[in-house]
Amino acid sequence: MGLGQSLLPELDHEGRGTRATLERVPDAKLEWRPHAKSMTLGGLATHLAGLPTWMAITVDEDSFDLAPPGASPPRREALTSRAAILATFDRNLAEARAILAGATDETLLAPWTLRKGGNDVFTMPRIAVVRSFILNHTVHHRAQLGVYLRLLDVPVPSLYGPSADEQ
Repeated sequence: MGLGQSLLPELDHEGRGTRATLERVPDAKLEWRPHAKSMTLGGLATHLAGLPTWMAITVDEDSFDLAPPGASPPRREALTSRAAILATFDRNLAEARAILAGATDETLLAPWTLRKGGNDVFTMPRIAVVRSFILNHTVHHRAQLGVYLRLLDVPVPSLYGPSADEQ
């Protein structure tokens, strides 16, 4: 079994938990934010729906610049409904899964660099980027979304065991 194949169960597991959390996002509260410095609920859910697109960037490219010199940084407009968020997440996750399933060990062990403004932020093997910058990053923001849901009195799904809302 190759490295990419060995990560598919983790991608699938975290994908199910992320989708279950996104399913709880209330359309009527997409503009809500818990603090002035926080993303809106819709912005956070959109970010989560878009994170799987990093699989293509990581596997197919040697690097990515978050703020390329002389160009506008890439921006994603917040999606405007739970249905759009879920459809986007489902499509992006399916594409990410296919890319990871087809990735060779040689590709996943090759270095990948994140840049900002032309300056290197980090370089690490692609497989480490998949684990940290895609999977762990997803878990981080999914937990953040769980806090938003709790503050809005929306039941939080069980992910790694029962939640206070699901026994």
